[in-house]
Formats: sequence, C-alpha cells, structure tokens
Amino acid sequence: MAARPRTHKIDIPNLYQRLDKRDGRVYFQYRDPRTGRFHSLGSDKKRAQTIACELNERISQQLLDHYQRLLDQNVPKVAKRGISTKTWCQRYMKLQDERAKNGELADNTIKQRRYCVNLLIERLGQTGIKDIDTKSLAKIIDEYKAQNKLHMAVRIRSTWIDLFKEALHAGEIEGGVNPAAATRGPRLKVSRNRLTKDDWPALVASAKKQIFPYAINSLYLALTTGLRRQDLCNLKFSDIKNGHLLVSISKSRGQTKLAFPLTLTNPLVGMSLGEIIEQCRNTGVLSRYLLHLTTKHAPTRKGKPVSAISISKSFLKLRDESGLTWEQGSAPSFHELRSLAERTYSELGYDTQVLLGHKTRKMTDKYHDTRGSEYTFITHPNHK
Repeated sequence: MAARPRTHKIDIPNLYQRLDKRDGRVYFQYRDPRTGRFHSLGSDKKRAQTIACELNERISQQLLDHYQRLLDQNVPKVAKRGISTKTWCQRYMKLQDERAKNGELADNTIKQRRYCVNLLIERLGQTGIKDIDTKSLAKIIDEYKAQNKLHMAVRIRSTWIDLFKEALHAGEIEGGVNPAAATRGPRLKVSRNRLTKDDWPALVASAKKQIFPYAINSLYLALTTGLRRQDLCNLKFSDIKNGHLLVSISKSRGQTKLAFPLTLTNPLVGMSLGEIIEQCRNTGVLSRYLLHLTTKHAPTRKGKPVSAISISKSFLKLRDESGLTWEQGSAPSFHELRSLAERTYSELGYDTQVLLGHKTRKMTDKYHDTRGSEYTFITHPNHK
C-alpha cells in the first residue's frame, strides 16, 4: 500500500513544521544554524518558505564572509593566494569614495563603478585576488556582450582594468600583468542617428506647438551653447555677468568653467544668446532659472527648474510630432543637439574643443563625426 501523501513536506534547510494538537494547525519554525535556536514563522507556509530561503542565503553569506576574514588574517595563506577579491574590492571603493570627496570623480561615475565592483564580488568575491585570471573575467564580459549589452560590457571592463591597476600599485598582485586589460574590449557601433541642419526647422516648428515654453527655449539654448541637459537645467539669470553667461560644467564637478558671450549666435537659431535669455525671462512666471516650469506640477511649483528628464521627454514628444523619420538605427536624442552645435560652430572657425569643455581633441572629434548622416562635398583646391 502506498504511503499517504505528506501535505506538509518541507525540503528547505533549517525550516521545520510543528503540529499543534490543540487545534490541529501546522506552524513553521526556523532553526538558526549559528545558535541552534528556533524562531516562529507562523502558519503561512509560503511566507515561511520565503523567509527561510532568504535567511539561509544571508546567514550563509555572513558565515562565508567570517571565514574569509579569518583566512585573510592568516599571513602564510595571504602571502600565497593574496587577500580575497571581495576584500580588495571594498578597499578599492574606499579609494574611489575618497577621490569623489576630493572632487576628482563625479557621483555618477562612483555609482557606475560600484555596480561593476559589486558584480565582481558576486561572481568571484571569495577567490584570492592573485588567482583571478583573464579567462574568468572574459567569461563574465562575454555574457553581457551576448545579451547585446555592449555599453555595460565596456563599462565593466574599464572599471575592472582600473581596479586591478590599483591592485598592482598596492602590491596585491604581482608580475605586472593586469588580467582585465588582457580581455578583448567590446566593439561598439553607435546606432543612434545624428541630427542635421535639415532636421532643425521641423524640430523648431514642432517645439513652438508645445504648451511649455521650455520646449523651444531648451532647443535654442542647447544649440547655441552646446551644453548638456543638466547644465542647461542649472542655468540661472544670476549667472549673467559682464556681458557673459558663466557656466560651471557639472560633469567636471565645476572644475571646467566656460563664459559664453551674450552675442554668441548659432546661424541655425538666428538669435543671439542674449535674445534667447530674454525669451526665457518673458514667460510670465518669475523664476531664478532660465528653463523653468510655467504651470504647477505636483510636488513642484511654478518657477522651479525643469529637470533633465523633463527636457528629454519634451524633446521626444516634439521629435515624434515633427514628422521626421530615420530609416536605420535609433532616432536622435536631445544630446545630439550638442553634436549639431559642434559641427555648426566648427564650420564658422570656432575652437569647438573649448566650446564643449573637452579636455582632449579626441573627444571633440567624436561629436564631429556625422555617422554617415551628411554628405561631404568635394570642392576645388583653389575654391575659397
């Protein structure tokens, strides 16, 4: 005869069931493997199983970390295999936080590096730092490449190269070989289209139909100054001094400072920077910011600065309503106005590296690349 079914069978470690003979109900308990003590989890089986699984995972990681700390204190073993990768990663992030406090790194850079470092901890954290090889790192990077997450793969590889570079400098790994640098870098092919001069009139016409003044004003300011979204959002009327708009670039944590003359005029816009600023002022709403809200949006009020996300959403709306289409690749984002500004001013003879606030010409050249969106006209050598 077959055994009767066990309706309360438990196969999760450290989770036990108890039958209360008084009312015939089944209750669940969790046994802490560290102390041996039991803790009640109630009578809800699914809830008890979920809690038990999470506790097992956390306690297991805690015990693993404890054993790893003991190993890291064993001098002979550390000399042979090095400290654990997790221990070094934690030291590395402390270095990054110190650099951020000194103004060397932006908050977003720290956030991105922390994600990449946590990934390494998750996958290879208990391995000795000296035992990490190129094959192990390449396997993880290839997983992201296979999922077509090429930008993330590039970011992971770049962060790991810096992490092992610091380990070499600290003497935690020997031989002068950086295992991350030996991996093959993902080849990025940017599919986002550039904006061209021919696209500009349609964008302006669409922006003028939007109900928010910042839709058109953000276009004019972006193409005239070449500034990024966040820097445009930060612009205040008080930044205007001695005939110039003074800007501290946020990406450089204020280290790069630019002074735009109010006479600066992009030929596509046809208005000087000073005239655009006056247009921003004449919205009927008193505000400290050039780009500001003219209607109430909970929890923000009229006159408050427009967010970078709002600028992007506004651009996507006016772009989609402009009638412009792109056959291949993805449609341009608001950031492409920065590239169009560079190419426009380059034709006028401006030093666009200075205009965009770049440290190297190589970065400026990336913005100058049209990605096949425009024709290059062949002219006679003597033609002026």
